[in-house]
Amino acid sequence: MNDPTLPTLLGQGYYWQDLRLGQRFRTFRRTVTETDIVNFISVTGMLETIFIDATYDRGAIQGRPAPGALTYGLIEGLLMQGMVQGTGLALLEVNKKMLAPVVAGDTIWAEVEVTGIRPTSQHNRAVVSSTIDVHNQHDKRVMTYTATRMLAGRPA
Repeated sequence: MNDPTLPTLLGQGYYWQDLRLGQRFRTFRRTVTETDIVNFISVTGMLETIFIDATYDRGAIQGRPAPGALTYGLIEGLLMQGMVQGTGLALLEVNKKMLAPVVAGDTIWAEVEVTGIRPTSQHNRAVVSSTIDVHNQHDKRVMTYTATRMLAGRPA
């Protein structure tokens, strides 16, 4: 794994030893599409009126709203591709708060801050906590959540 004759693996996530408290990351941006919403509500069974009826009165929400779970899933996908690919061992806990609607056409991104690193007593791994703030294209915060993950350590 740590063979100096091999080229560096692109897309490799961070080992817990490469992180520090207070370290911040920013994800790429991702536009939420109508197709994303239709596919998500279909595969999950979230066929709630607010998501499937274009004539439903959504109050102040302009446009087709995305379920909060979809917004969370898209951001986690961006984190998988850039932060924990190949190093993430387990997602241990998540606490989410939705702050504003996300609708088809919105572009979301997140800022991540490492808030805790607790090495375990065995197997070269650590429990890493972070706060993730999700924003839209207007830099409005639409969701915040904390995540606790188990990350691998650098190979010996």
